[in-house]
Amino acid sequence: MLESITHAGYNCLRLSNGDVELVVPLDVGPRVLVYRLKGGPNVLKEWPDQLGRSGEARWVPRGGHRLWTSPEDLTRTYAPDNVPISHEETPGGVRLIQPPDARHGIQKEITLTLAPSGSRVTLDHRITNVGGSAATLAPWALTVMAPGGTEIIPLPPKRPHPGAPENAGGAAAYAPNQNLALWPFTDLSDPRWHFGGSFILLRQKPVAYPTKLGLMHAGGWVAYHVAGQLFVKRVPVEPGGTYPDRGCNLETFTNADMLEIETLGPLVELAAGQSVEHAEAWELFPLNAEVWTEDDVARLVVPLV
Repeated sequence: MLESITHAGYNCLRLSNGDVELVVPLDVGPRVLVYRLKGGPNVLKEWPDQLGRSGEARWVPRGGHRLWTSPEDLTRTYAPDNVPISHEETPGGVRLIQPPDARHGIQKEITLTLAPSGSRVTLDHRITNVGGSAATLAPWALTVMAPGGTEIIPLPPKRPHPGAPENAGGAAAYAPNQNLALWPFTDLSDPRWHFGGSFILLRQKPVAYPTKLGLMHAGGWVAYHVAGQLFVKRVPVEPGGTYPDRGCNLETFTNADMLEIETLGPLVELAAGQSVEHAEAWELFPLNAEVWTEDDVARLVVPLV
C-alpha cells in the first residue's frame, strides 16, 4: 500500500505491506527516512534539527538512505539533494526521481519494491548522465543506521596454509582472497572494532572521532543489530568489475552519531544519456537478544540471514 502522509515536517509517501513500512520524503531526495517493522522503532538515523527543511545551498546529512557518486569529492558527490522530487507508482512500490542536476550533469533515481509480505525490500538505484560529455563514476548507496547498534560483516571461510610447493596444488593456493582499505583517520586499535576469525564486528558508540574501512566483500550480506531488530543488507558484487577506493564494494563508517553501511558498484564511464544501475535488498528481523561476540553472531544472526 502506498499512501501520502506527513513525517518530520515533510510531505512523504509511506510504503507498507502490513509487516514493514518505509517512509520517503517528496520535498527532498531521493531518500528513505524510515524503515521499521510494524510497531517497531526506525532502524535508520534521523537528525531532527535537519528535517522539515529544504532548499539549502549545501548538502545536508538529514539521515536515512541516500544515493551518491564515487569516488568521493567535494563537488559531484556532495551535490545537494535539497529540492522536491517527483515519483511514479510501480508494481509493489514507487520510483523516486530527482530533477536533473545541470551543474554536475547527473540525475538520480531510487525505485523501492516491497514484497507482498515480510520485510524484504529491493532498492534499485540509477544514475543517468544528463550532461554533454562522458562521466566516470560508481554508484554509491549509503544507509545511515540508528545509534547504539553492532554491525556484523562476515569474512570468507578460512583454509589451511597449502604447505610445501610440491603439495600446494598450484600458485593459486597461495593467493590472497581478501582485501582491506583503510582511511587516514582509521585506528585499528580502536576498541569499537573486533576483527575475528569469521566476522568483523563494529560497534556504534558516542565516540567523538570517526573510523572507516572498506572491503571487496563476496559474502553476500552485512547486518546491523539495534533496538531489538536485525537489519540485513544484501551486498552485490560484479566479478571482474573495477571498484573504487582500492577495490571496495562495501564500506562502513561510524562516528558519535550514527553508523553507515555503504555498497558500491563498479566504476563505469557513462556517455551522455547513459545510465548505470545498482541494486541491493534489505530485510528486518526481530532479535531481542544481545549480540556482542562471534559466538552470538553464529547462534543468533546466521540462522536468520
